Amino acid sequence: MSRHREPAVIAGVYNTIQARRLPEETSRTLTLDAVTGVLADAGVPLDAVDGLSAGADGAALLYDLGLGPCWQGSQFGISMVLEAAAAIEAGQADTVLVVAAEAGIYTERAATAPWTRPENEFVVPWGLFTAAEFALVARRHMITYGTTPEQLATVAATIRNNGHANPAAVYAGRGPFTAADVLASRMVADPFHLLDCSMTSEGGCALLLTTARRAADLRHPPVQVLGGGADHFGPSYRFPPAWDHAGRSGDLVNGQVGGRAFELALDASGLCRDDVDVLELYDPFSFEIIRQLEAFGFCGPGEGGPFAEDGHIAIGGSHPVTTDGGTLSFSHAGAAPQMLQRVIRGVEQLRGTCGPLQVADAQVALCSGGGAGALFTVVALLGRDVH
Repeated sequence: MSRHREPAVIAGVYNTIQARRLPEETSRTLTLDAVTGVLADAGVPLDAVDGLSAGADGAALLYDLGLGPCWQGSQFGISMVLEAAAAIEAGQADTVLVVAAEAGIYTERAATAPWTRPENEFVVPWGLFTAAEFALVARRHMITYGTTPEQLATVAATIRNNGHANPAAVYAGRGPFTAADVLASRMVADPFHLLDCSMTSEGGCALLLTTARRAADLRHPPVQVLGGGADHFGPSYRFPPAWDHAGRSGDLVNGQVGGRAFELALDASGLCRDDVDVLELYDPFSFEIIRQLEAFGFCGPGEGGPFAEDGHIAIGGSHPVTTDGGTLSFSHAGAAPQMLQRVIRGVEQLRGTCGPLQVADAQVALCSGGGAGALFTVVALLGRDVH
């Protein structure tokens, strides 16, 4: 007998404590805290879970929690959420737990974070780490379109001020910041100053996805996964990213990665750009916000800098961006957790639980993740009203 397929919704979200360092915690203790917290948030018992996505340690966690027989995901970051939603809609699982946490991984504090510098022959001799990769793409944009350091700094100050006002952020109360403050911080990888760059921290988070029918009686109004997409140009941290690197289609270049994915998400959802109320965009460096605004079509090529400088990305602007402070200020806990944060914040915005950082009457959220100098971008569209 075939199963009736239902849309997938997010019924629970949870963040563990986030901090620069959590010496009393391990990745496993944070993971267990996240699991307990998200089940409590949704009001779902552990024995109702029949799907798990937890990265490389997923199989061990599945065993430890006694969840078998169980569907197991294999994706990373926001793709974990999209994969879980697809599994539910395909009838492979009814209730999927998505969880990620990291602590005690970044111990060599004099060096850049380990997930930004994998040890291969293309990276170790040349110092090709994340800041340098994103800087290459940013500088090309500045040369081509006249994007200014002040515009990058405005993006950084805007997002950091969101974190300043967010009591849950690692850098809560550190501001307020101005663009001049950002430009006065030391240079890291031209054109990025220190305050243009994401921090490193520790912490965990989790989401619980289920069917719309099962979510109807749970604690919070469900948030539907309306659509998603992924664009990839190559492996992370191996090749220097270039703005004009092209693959099978010369009209879609690396500098616009994510544009195709967003179009696919819009098509799947039946929405248009004007329907998006809040943009929870991945913010490893200030320029990446400008790049995504253009790639996603919210402004034209070369217009992202002035668009941000004019205040459009502020909480009260036309396109509020990264409302919790992002990786610049909220948290950057390893590889997967910091990307899942974009979806968690999108859910909280649609729930209306973001306090002074709440976007008024937010009904549709765009969430993004990516990396390696923008060699890949993944997007998810979330909606408040299940339909």
